[in-house]
Amino acid sequence: KDFFDEFLKKQRKGQSPEPQDRSVSSMGSGFVIDASGLIVTNNHVVEGAESIEVHFQDSTILKAELVGRDPKTDLAVLRVKSETPLPVVAFGDSDILRIGEWVMAIGNPFGLGGSVSLGIVSARNRDINAGPYDDYIQTDAAINKGNSGGPLFNLKGEVVGINTAIFSPTGGSVGIGFSVPANTAKGVVDQLVKFGETRRGWFGVKIQSVTDDIAESMAMGKARGALIADVTKTGPAEKAGIEPGDVVIEFNGKPVNAMRDLPRIVADTEIGKKVPIKIFRKGKELELMAEVGRLEDGEKVVAQQDSTAGGAPAPAVLTVLGMTVSSMTDELRQKYAIDAEINGAVVTEVTADSEASDKRLQPGDVITIASDKPVNGAADIAARIEDAEKAGKNLLLLLVSKGGKNTDTVFITLKLKK
Repeated sequence: KDFFDEFLKKQRKGQSPEPQDRSVSSMGSGFVIDASGLIVTNNHVVEGAESIEVHFQDSTILKAELVGRDPKTDLAVLRVKSETPLPVVAFGDSDILRIGEWVMAIGNPFGLGGSVSLGIVSARNRDINAGPYDDYIQTDAAINKGNSGGPLFNLKGEVVGINTAIFSPTGGSVGIGFSVPANTAKGVVDQLVKFGETRRGWFGVKIQSVTDDIAESMAMGKARGALIADVTKTGPAEKAGIEPGDVVIEFNGKPVNAMRDLPRIVADTEIGKKVPIKIFRKGKELELMAEVGRLEDGEKVVAQQDSTAGGAPAPAVLTVLGMTVSSMTDELRQKYAIDAEINGAVVTEVTADSEASDKRLQPGDVITIASDKPVNGAADIAARIEDAEKAGKNLLLLLVSKGGKNTDTVFITLKLKK
């Protein structure tokens, strides 16, 4: 009221009020995992906080310090100092949760105070595009604003999830809530307590999904695994002999059923551990060994490769499969700003309404591999098409550097004309 009174007075005088500092507070939930005062909550509840207070059910209020946080899983650990041991809850095994099992969500919705809601496990392994390790439990137990960071209990009183997000067009619960599984949280929490940060495994690859078309073109039967689109120079995968075009179907004894499984499995693997990796390559299953690196170190690795000058292939132009491709030339490299270390056939034109257009091929893209073999020029594309047709294949698998950039590679398939 005082602010607006001052505003009106100064407005009458043609003045603007002086800006005032304003503090913003937010609320969330959490739970104690150690009687000495360790508390688990969501990262988004405490991110950017200047001060944190923890309000307990008995009206006790304690100042908290941030032990560590992990934006990738939206988890954080706090510490409070209490004169008496605090009551604690224990983590359960979220891997044995079954669809339809009863669960309870406890938290502080809309700042009303401790509230309990009951529901069932609606689904598991949900990917909501919130981060690289999405593996959420979905529940219809009412979760609202303020529940973030609170525990999801099974009927044994064990914490099987940390309530993190909701899907709602209204802002309130519509029966679609998401919780971080306890088995994911346990490893993250342990690292935050021990190191104040996470230390995840790193493999050093770029991956993409194996579609039905890609699986057919590789003669691997059912679509499964994670397709390697690129390998980081000097990374664990390169040292292990992994190549673009390989499909990882098992890592450290754990099956990789879909692309999104691999980052999670690798992240949970002990740093420095040598693990077996089963891959599908050129119609065969192979097993390699790799030493897992540390993600936080891997993210700092910048791949630098000296360009070696070699004899350029003779210029050639080919129109095929709804696109025109040309052997690499200095003029094309300059025109499309193609990275110096990339060689192959340059897409210079794409026919409208063609499959190449549907697959979003564009002028400036560079085809570097076709049918598991390197492409040095346009003539190689023609040769790979001829080989594929002789072998009775319906699809041609291509590795494309989008925009001629080494940092953006993707596998696509194009149907062969009969």
